[in-house]
Amino acid sequence: MDILGRLAGDETVRVGLFVDGPNVLRSEFDVDLDELRHIAGEEGELALTRLYLDEHATPELIQAAEARGFDVVTTSGDVDVRLAVDATTAVVDGTIDVLVVASRDADFKPVVERAAREGVRTVAIAPGEYGRSDALRNAAQRAVTMEE
Repeated sequence: MDILGRLAGDETVRVGLFVDGPNVLRSEFDVDLDELRHIAGEEGELALTRLYLDEHATPELIQAAEARGFDVVTTSGDVDVRLAVDATTAVVDGTIDVLVVASRDADFKPVVERAAREGVRTVAIAPGEYGRSDALRNAAQRAVTMEE
């Protein structure tokens, strides 16, 4: 069944939530991981919930994220590259019907654009007005700015 059938209610809509930890989980934004899941869950059933962190992430942060249902991906390389590759793979291989990217980074604009070309609905979540990427917001079909 294609995305239109799923969106019409014939099947479960599978949502992939990809969170750019270093750009979203900053003290100036006070982002609640449960709220991120809730916003993404408005689009359908959460099939993937991934939080990307660098090697400097504290064990407490990793444990808190896992307790909230996130698969935590830590990398010694560029978090953005790993997130972009994983999100694009989920789009291209048909794992998800809706791509939700939580970031304030315009680097994810090509991922969102590719998802739209593949027929995947796109949502961009910004951690706050100050942390919003207009390019990412404009590329997505739906944009949400979290309260600061």
